[in-house]
Amino acid sequence: MYPKSKVFIIAGSDSSGGAGIQADIKTVTALGSYAMTAITAVTAQNTTGVKSIVAINPKEIINQIKFTVEDIKPDAIKIGMLHSKQVIQAVLKSLRNIKTKNVVLDPVMVAKGGTKLINNVAISHIRSELMKNTLLITPNIPEAEILTKTKIYTPSDMIDAGKTLIKLGAKNVLLKGGHLKSKKMIDIFLNKKIVKIFKSNKYNSKNTHGTGCTLSSAIATHLSCGKDLISSCELGIKYVNGAIRSNLNFGKGNGPINHLNSIALNKKYNQ
Repeated sequence: MYPKSKVFIIAGSDSSGGAGIQADIKTVTALGSYAMTAITAVTAQNTTGVKSIVAINPKEIINQIKFTVEDIKPDAIKIGMLHSKQVIQAVLKSLRNIKTKNVVLDPVMVAKGGTKLINNVAISHIRSELMKNTLLITPNIPEAEILTKTKIYTPSDMIDAGKTLIKLGAKNVLLKGGHLKSKKMIDIFLNKKIVKIFKSNKYNSKNTHGTGCTLSSAIATHLSCGKDLISSCELGIKYVNGAIRSNLNFGKGNGPINHLNSIALNKKYNQ
């Protein structure tokens, strides 16, 4: 199988492999594209929580991005964990030199186990600077609440929060409804012109570590292959739902999803 496109990932590392840059690489690869990376932080974590976080020097983040894309031009970029204002500024500086409009931002703020991964100054910089320099932002409900300084309880609240993010400078928003108390899974896409609601089956599972990283990487991959934004969001949601439905049940806490759910292995290698 020949890679269909190239995706550059800027994110933190998850030693347990369920989220972060490991989940991003698995997603891009499973969907048939080529992944490149710039690591912004190294974490020691497992399914029960985060033990430690070591930041990568912003200059080294710039070096990773610059040196890689000078050689291999990406068709799309996915941005994940950016833990400080200095890192965000380094990424913004780098983005200006990469000529691709397909930039997807997953504003990672809190790990599944509850550990805060980003400081307040960085959150403010995402709100004021980074959102307006990306094609799509994909916050979950807690992240959208932090960015908009509002509370979200209903799909109507999600739409209001999305509109607030648009007013703050986001071009397009996919607000993820996994934290919503509802029988159906509700994700809402919106921009200045349209509001589109994606409804899908909700699978009750504690094994959802890395869903946000996976979704944003899936969307970036579909964009990199030439699909339009709404189709890329819809296909990304379907991929994540399939990965959750597998219910791997690895580890003692919030386990990972199954990134291989899109791959049918050749029989001669699967005996």
